This record gives sequence, C-alpha cells and structure tokens, in this order.
Amino acid sequence: MTAVLDAAALLVTGAALTAAAVVLAVTRRPRQALPVLLDLLTAAGLLRLAAEPEWHRLLSAAAIVALRHLLVLGLRPAGTARSAGPGT
Repeated sequence: MTAVLDAAALLVTGAALTAAAVVLAVTRRPRQALPVLLDLLTAAGLLRLAAEPEWHRLLSAAAIVALRHLLVLGLRPAGTARSAGPGT
C-alpha cells in the first residue's frame, strides 16, 4: 500500500507542476499560479503522510501548509486584509 500511495503522491506532484505552469502560461500571473501549485503539493504531502506516518513526512506536509498560508497572505492585495472583528 505504501508504494501505491507514494506513486500517487508523485503523480499529484507532477500534476501540481503542470497545472501551475498552465495557469501561469494562461494568466501570466504568479499570484494565481502559486496557490494552485501549493494546494496540489499539500495534497501530495498528505498522500505521503497517509502511506507511512513518519516525522519527516509530517514536517514536510506542515511546512507546505504553513508556506502556502504565508505566501497567500503576502500576495493578497492591500485592500482585502481581514479585519480583526467588530468593534476594532
């Protein structure tokens, strides 16, 4: 089962690179291609984590999720920042 999940993770990684390249080629906007890449890399990391839950796989998946959140927040246009809530 581990080999199947590792192969699936490799296929999803290839799909991530391909999909991000297509989005970048069509839109010419890295802001739109980067979330596509990172979402699919997150999926690949979770597939690898499902195969054999080891610490390096867990840290890899967590790093991808954290990187995705940081980059998407950093690429967000200035006018769309989240407010702290009512009354602030």
